[in-house]
Amino acid sequence: RAFENELGVQAPLGFFDPIGYSKDGSAENFNRRRQSEIKHGRIAMMAAMGYITPEVAGKLPGYCSFSMNLKFADIPNGLAAISKVPAAGWAQILAYMAWCEISQDQSAGSPGAKGDFGFKVLTAKDQAGLTKKLNSELANGRLAMMAIIGMFFQD
Repeated sequence: RAFENELGVQAPLGFFDPIGYSKDGSAENFNRRRQSEIKHGRIAMMAAMGYITPEVAGKLPGYCSFSMNLKFADIPNGLAAISKVPAAGWAQILAYMAWCEISQDQSAGSPGAKGDFGFKVLTAKDQAGLTKKLNSELANGRLAMMAIIGMFFQD
C-alpha cells in the first residue's frame, strides 16, 4: 500500500479505502482526491456551523432584502431557507464561491493544491504538533461531511 503513511491515516480504521480508489498507486490521483477531501471537509465544517449557529446564537438583526421587506429573522433555518433567500442573495453567494475558487492557484504542485492558502490557522512550533492538527482537521472535516448530510436528512 502506497499511502499508509499519509495524513489522515488514523486509528481505529488506519488507511481506509473500501472502494479501492487508490489501488492503482497513483500519487497524482491520491493528491487530487485529498485536495477535494480537504476542500469539502472545510465547506462541510462551515455548513454544519451555519446550520446550528442561528438556532443557538440567534440571527442577525436587520434586513436581508429591503426591497422584499425580508428580515434575517424571517428566514427559516436549514433547507427551508433556500426558497426564502432572494435570487440576488444567491447570486452574491455564488459569486463569492467563484472568487474563492479562482483567486488562488490550486494547480498540481502548488501550495493551494495541498489546501495551504496562506491563512495560517493551523500552526505549531514542531512538526509533530502540526501533523496532529492537520490530522484533526481531516477527521473533523470527515465528521462534518457526515453531520451536514444528517442535518439535511433530518430537515
